[in-house]
Amino acid sequence: MPVGSATLIYIASIIGINWLFVAVPLVPVLGAMFPPVMLIAGVVFVFRDFCQREVGHFVLAAMLVAGIISYFMSAPEVAIASMTAFLISETIDWLVYTVSKRPLSQRILLSSAFSVPIDTLVFLHMVGIFNWMGMALVVIAKMLGAILFWAFLRHRERRRPEFALA
Repeated sequence: MPVGSATLIYIASIIGINWLFVAVPLVPVLGAMFPPVMLIAGVVFVFRDFCQREVGHFVLAAMLVAGIISYFMSAPEVAIASMTAFLISETIDWLVYTVSKRPLSQRILLSSAFSVPIDTLVFLHMVGIFNWMGMALVVIAKMLGAILFWAFLRHRERRRPEFALA
């Protein structure tokens, strides 16, 4: 499996998010405890899509490597929750991303729209901070990253249509 920059960025982003989840304290927002790191967590789903383009189904191996490193660099329970949630969402993402023949920007947005809520539900439940308001806030925060990246890709596809088919 040739590992390129997208795979390395994906691995680093998982490790970074898991470490930040432990390092940055939760804050109260609208009666729920909100992990501020979730404001940037949505980009992991985008990086996963690029990693999948680069290494195909070996994206699961990249996720496993990130999980093992996270286990020792963050907290074991966070790493386990993260990998469980990612594995479930990766299955959903694979179905949407692989089966869809839509342009890249649409595949990324669709795969995030389906996988982010389930990933969030599993992760928050497993780390013991699940509540509906917190889940809604985290899903919104994660989807903002995916939507911003979708807009960037959509703009690029309009300027250079060959990127839409990548």
